[in-house]
Amino acid sequence: MIRREHYIAEVRPFYESDLIKIITGIRRCGKSVIMEQIIGEIREKTDNIIYLNFEDKKVSANITDADALISYVEENKKDGKCYLFFDEIQTLDGWQDACKTLRLYDYSLFITGSNSKLLSGEFTKELSGRYVSFRVRPFVYKEIVDYCRELGKEASVTDYLVWGGFPKRFEFDTPEAQSRYLNDLDDTIVINDLLGRYKIRNRKMFQSFVNFILRSNSRIFSATSIHDYIKQEYTSCSVNTIVKYLGYLEEAYIIEPVRQYSPKTKKELSYRPKIYDADVSFNSIRCLNNRFDITHNLENIVYNELVYMGYEVYVYNNNGREIDFLAVKGAKQYYVQVAYSIAEDKAYQREFSAFRNIDNLSQKIIITNDDIDYSTSTVKHIKLKDFLMMETL
Repeated sequence: MIRREHYIAEVRPFYESDLIKIITGIRRCGKSVIMEQIIGEIREKTDNIIYLNFEDKKVSANITDADALISYVEENKKDGKCYLFFDEIQTLDGWQDACKTLRLYDYSLFITGSNSKLLSGEFTKELSGRYVSFRVRPFVYKEIVDYCRELGKEASVTDYLVWGGFPKRFEFDTPEAQSRYLNDLDDTIVINDLLGRYKIRNRKMFQSFVNFILRSNSRIFSATSIHDYIKQEYTSCSVNTIVKYLGYLEEAYIIEPVRQYSPKTKKELSYRPKIYDADVSFNSIRCLNNRFDITHNLENIVYNELVYMGYEVYVYNNNGREIDFLAVKGAKQYYVQVAYSIAEDKAYQREFSAFRNIDNLSQKIIITNDDIDYSTSTVKHIKLKDFLMMETL
């Protein structure tokens, strides 16, 4: 597995800190590998390390609550500073209490988990100023290129646009094997985990909702509009149920709602967000006859890449014209429009008109899959294949 230095570099300054290091993100995005790589660095100076994976039955069957975890650590630590690594700890009853207790002593504590409950209000309130969190995501294209090189394979931009960046899929040699893996992964983290965790009784309605949302990435929604669609088939569905379901998907890092920013009101509009999938494979495995939604997946990919680059991202409402992204980092901001192609005049006019009335002092970018450079004096055109290898705009 490639070294994911992008994330490790963020954690490294906190190795000796008594702050709880929380590594979080969707299941199977590579959190455990990053934790193993951190352990490898620390092992170069000490073997006073305890690692527990709470998805391992040998661990979860014997360490069932906070008291048992604390006792295990006390019995197995060595003299001096001890480094604790707890993988998928949110499955342990009372894990919050164990963390709060252990951080009071001479431990450096690292935990991973695949649910935002790790950062729930109760936990963060009690640990205010005593933890630091790091969000891990599936591979971006640069990482895919590196991993495929390690595996002796080619990394295709089109493959990325369709099947996304879950790391494990690249180990399989055939499209059929990759598809089976992604479908099984989807069943586990999108359906079964959430049905069990939240005790959802109407399985069919929840599956219908999930299919609609994940097929509709890169689109603006309100809970009411989603409700109107679902209610066509399930009359008992309520807007409150839709709001809860959206929250479940967000808490599991399966979707990311992105707020609109309106220059008219000078504020964010949170009630009609745009929804992006954590990985575009969630869309593609729901498509029939290979009719993949490349256009919306491309926008979703650009969003994932911008966030990886460290930008704070909004959807921008330019007086009724939508600009796909307002990307902000420090004092710099960029208006970014995304399209599969602007070779046709109609598409060219539509995409460039989104920038109308934006001050020419602002940086305006359009990203497409075209090979021809369509840059103008005021708008920079970036070819998708070039954008995917950039570290910053």
